[in-house]
Amino acid sequence: MGRFTELKRESFEANVALPRHGLINLTFGNASALDRSSAVFAIKPSGVDYASLTPEDMVVVDLDGRKVEGRLNPSSDTPTHRRLFLAFTEIGGVVHTHSSHATAFAQAGRPILIFGTTHADHFNGEVPVTRKMTLEEIASAYEWETGNVIVERMRGLDPADFPGVLVNRHAPFAWGPNVSKAVEAAVAIECIAHMALMSLQLAPGLEPIETELLNKHFKRKHGAGAYYGQALEDAKPPTAKQS
Repeated sequence: MGRFTELKRESFEANVALPRHGLINLTFGNASALDRSSAVFAIKPSGVDYASLTPEDMVVVDLDGRKVEGRLNPSSDTPTHRRLFLAFTEIGGVVHTHSSHATAFAQAGRPILIFGTTHADHFNGEVPVTRKMTLEEIASAYEWETGNVIVERMRGLDPADFPGVLVNRHAPFAWGPNVSKAVEAAVAIECIAHMALMSLQLAPGLEPIETELLNKHFKRKHGAGAYYGQALEDAKPPTAKQS
């Protein structure tokens, strides 16, 4: 057993959740889980089918890009994950998918405008899209530069308020305080994209959601004044005496 057994298990569980949620075809996509105290993250190996994946297959890489544990090669997208972990210091997981509806927006170079409260429950505005990568960026350290254009687009935005982005001509990346929350963000982005496309078919001139409604839905789930869900104490099952 290696040093990072639990970290690899977290990454494995996130990766195999992606096809279960319909976010993955073939071997597209990957998920990574970060241990910031050790400055390492576990990520899917490159090109391995999800059906044959095991926790031991996960590859542990440090934040300098060196493989520290694992027998396989890490995902080709590892430099993008590393760039995001370095830039967004509050995140603990990154997910990359090629989910169909979100990828359609990415390929078109279109942000996903915010039309309703389902979107507002997860994003404090539109799902942003990056600029196109330059020929020089594509020809050089492509995956690292992919991370750079994401960081550039997120400048001035809080990654906690906008837990994902569309890479122009490519596909979505999502993140969260841990990798399971990053998976949730990836699921939300695909759901939001699908509903946005259907809404635009029904109402091609549809305007974005009213600011007041956006603020109400986002803030009831996020931030100091959030009241959606159960407090940790309230969520505990009752003891025999209480019941």
